Amino acid sequence: MSFIDDLIKDTGAYDCVECGKCTSICPIANLDPEFAPRLIVVKALEGVEGLAQEKDIWSCLTCEMCSNMCPYKVNYSDFIQGLRAEAARLGSIPNCSQSGMLHSTMRIMTTPKLQQNRLSWLTPELKIAEKGDVYYFTGCLPYFDTLYNDLKLNTLAITKSVITICNKAGINPVLSNNERCCGHDLFWIGDKVNFEKLAKINVENIKNSGAKQIIFSCAEGLRTFDINYQDLLGDLDFEILHVSEFILDLIDDGKLNFKKDLNVKVTYHDPCRLGRHMGIYDTPRDILNSIPGVTLIEMERNREKAACCGVSAFASCDAISKKMQLDRMMEAKVTGADKLITSCPKCQIHLKCSVSKEIPVNPEKVNIPIEDLVVFVANALE
Repeated sequence: MSFIDDLIKDTGAYDCVECGKCTSICPIANLDPEFAPRLIVVKALEGVEGLAQEKDIWSCLTCEMCSNMCPYKVNYSDFIQGLRAEAARLGSIPNCSQSGMLHSTMRIMTTPKLQQNRLSWLTPELKIAEKGDVYYFTGCLPYFDTLYNDLKLNTLAITKSVITICNKAGINPVLSNNERCCGHDLFWIGDKVNFEKLAKINVENIKNSGAKQIIFSCAEGLRTFDINYQDLLGDLDFEILHVSEFILDLIDDGKLNFKKDLNVKVTYHDPCRLGRHMGIYDTPRDILNSIPGVTLIEMERNREKAACCGVSAFASCDAISKKMQLDRMMEAKVTGADKLITSCPKCQIHLKCSVSKEIPVNPEKVNIPIEDLVVFVANALE
């Protein structure tokens, strides 16, 4: 049980006073009376055998709602991730979306000499560079449209929009065929060995590009580089930015001009990884508020209290996830907004998936288009 002792110490779980605040705020516990974050910590403190193989460690969304509200700052997400790493070592894995196809693809990408064609979607008007100051990390976006083609996602519109915005500001960002998935999902299902392989390949590739800034349109990629990569590899030799931070700087510098005839109401969904994990709440809103003719209407649950999209790391999607997603879609619809804006491709996938088939509510209550922030910005440019 020494790994449990170390995990308790590293995540501050010794400070848990069993106040139950984590359970009262947990979105899973609110829908599943048999799940309680506090009880998993209590079992660890009591030295219960076999804790890493309990099903509840896969139910947690690692949404950080509990860690943000914990009066003693127990790092519950890292605690759960540590249990999952031990579970993976023992051969226990969760049920994964698409039978784990994405996770298998990530493991394939750990091959050092892998030949990819991940930039085949580029068109002549999109100007990129092989070396330069700004590197755009596309992550798994080139794969989502294929793996989830039934949802008609067009997530590649995100990559094209980022390049379009950069080009409008006079920047040709660096993109690379040698890039790999950041490994976020492998990390959160406990596959640390393959995660570390991906981290080392990606960091070496970016350093070889000479980039001074790396921008992410994926909240998970941002979080993985800024926290997990630096925990593993130490301080990186480049600045790590979410694309919203990068775009807001361009707007403030007067490098982007917007149409004047927009008349649209939007609401914004805070992704867990961007919001509670990284503390980025204002920049997406500042961008939306800076575009003429755009009215931002907040949902009831926003910022630190924003609802999770219901799935993390493409694992353990179930009836509870679906309920959370439909609730979120209804919350967006009731604002009266014309569009639901988010800045996490996976949030978009999960929310669209929830309304793609027969649902137990009136479809009109969830009928609101979902659009990524950078796609919205690119379409609003002059």
